[in-house]
Amino acid sequence: MRLSELLLFPFACMYGAATAFRNRMFDLGMKKSQAFDVPTLVVGNLAVGGTGKTPFIEYLLRHLASDYRLAVLSRGYGRKTRGFLLADDTSGPAEIGDESFQIYQKFKEKVSVAVGEERVLAVPMLLASCGPIDAILLDDAYQHRYLEPDLRVLLTTHSRPFFSDKLLPQGRLRESRKNAARADIVVVTKCTLPLPAEEEKRYRQSIQRYVREGVPIYFSGLSYGKPYGLRHEKETLPRYLILVTGIVDHVPLLDELSKNHTVLEVMAFSDHHRYSMNDLRAIKQTCAKHQKYEPALLTTEKDAVKLKDEALLSVLADLPVFVLPVAVTMASGDSQQLLQQVKRMITDKRYTSEA
Repeated sequence: MRLSELLLFPFACMYGAATAFRNRMFDLGMKKSQAFDVPTLVVGNLAVGGTGKTPFIEYLLRHLASDYRLAVLSRGYGRKTRGFLLADDTSGPAEIGDESFQIYQKFKEKVSVAVGEERVLAVPMLLASCGPIDAILLDDAYQHRYLEPDLRVLLTTHSRPFFSDKLLPQGRLRESRKNAARADIVVVTKCTLPLPAEEEKRYRQSIQRYVREGVPIYFSGLSYGKPYGLRHEKETLPRYLILVTGIVDHVPLLDELSKNHTVLEVMAFSDHHRYSMNDLRAIKQTCAKHQKYEPALLTTEKDAVKLKDEALLSVLADLPVFVLPVAVTMASGDSQQLLQQVKRMITDKRYTSEA
């Protein structure tokens, strides 16, 4: 154990004791969990951020929104408002959070999107605001135990799986590994597919030590779409790039771009970073430093929703800004099995509620 980890060990123990006590209160029924008649599915993780929850929510929406009336409910991390809000065309990242705004922009014709810190209070408000809903997808609610979902999907990254991570502040876990036992589905995200058979076997065996018997384990990766101009859709992405991100881990994105482009510099901000005029000036100065290469700025969809502010974009008026879309891909056969399990949950819950 490194010295830094040794020094943090007592704090991790105290944090673990506090989260274990809270979970035990729910397990014993001393704290109550609320279930709802409408089917509810939680997508979450044991670690702090960076597991790809938003792309996975979008994956479910792309495959289910044509068959079901769906709603997405999240806390709206990073927003400047509080309480329940139903997204509409007047909403922006400041009102509903950048990830909720991204989902709303993509799926608003088919899906209702809402935010609310207290999910138990927000669910009935969502139903009252939207009318009939076939299922609600709850983003980042694995630790929100006041709500009892019908299906829990636990995400964990290939590069830092929960079974080899440690509790905060030693590691990135919000609660101990044994709480993976609440999961009904586990998805290992951000894999390079297909995984070698021995590696997949090792991950399955490591995860199975913590989950209930029979819980399915799936593997997913990321695919990147064609970059598009933030202001001019027909522009072509040039050879030289400045990468600007406000995400937990930009390394997979950098690896993808480096296949066909030269990334001159990476300007990595903190997750959910709210860009300021000073940030944009610094970005412009970085571009000026590499002026001889005539670079373009490239960012993520998550960052782009915050950069669309006209005041901010005016600082970059003479620079090409591109956005790289990302989507979840599933290992062979996993997609069909996972979606069948989700559809079965929705159908069974609706049948039970109507009976």
